[in-house]
Amino acid sequence: MTRTERGSGASTPRVWAILPALDEAEALPHVLADRPSGIGVLVVDNGSADNTAEVARGFGVGVVVEERRGFGWACWRGAQAATGAEVLVFLDADGSLDWDDLPAVAGPVLAGDADLVVGHRCRQRREPRSMPWHAVLANGVLAGLCGALAGTRLHDIGPYRAIRREVLLDLGMRDRTYGWPLEMVLRAGRRGLRILEVPVAYRHRAAGRSKVTGRPWATVKTAAKMGWVLLRHAATTRRGRR
Repeated sequence: MTRTERGSGASTPRVWAILPALDEAEALPHVLADRPSGIGVLVVDNGSADNTAEVARGFGVGVVVEERRGFGWACWRGAQAATGAEVLVFLDADGSLDWDDLPAVAGPVLAGDADLVVGHRCRQRREPRSMPWHAVLANGVLAGLCGALAGTRLHDIGPYRAIRREVLLDLGMRDRTYGWPLEMVLRAGRRGLRILEVPVAYRHRAAGRSKVTGRPWATVKTAAKMGWVLLRHAATTRRGRR
């Protein structure tokens, strides 16, 4: 997953992994110690109160800081900062996702077989109780609605996803909260881009508590934000057809 620059003999990663991180100093060592070779890694510190950025720098990976709180803000900052990337892969910084699945996620985009790949944390590859029931329920409903609006079949609003950087920057993403993953799929569907879902593993986070699924009320609030993205997209699409 590297390319050689002309005349330099140096290899530059074609794929960059973007890890939005908020107070993940405890989990990051588990994630970064196992990172594969041949890719770039960029941790986006989203205004952490702990030493997330220092821990990441200690592993020799790229670090940028986005003080504006919001999952979408962190993802957008990472996309802007990864200027040499051909393909961007987004994944969580909590250790719940497996680097071994990166070829399955990034490969179809690199090969030109898909424009957007979303990892499906399928039941067969999930650790028991790694996703609480309320998260499984909300995720399934939102994914089904999002897929229907985007013109594709979707089982998961997965955090593990790959897209060409130039395509993402051209999508016109606006949401800067947890609605970011849905908006990416919806805008890709509106553009007629090829969306592919692939199975990926999912396990318990390496440390700490999830900001989304750690408490039922946090899950409800996040689902509400995502639902608003769906409603807004549906309304815009309906107006465009008049």
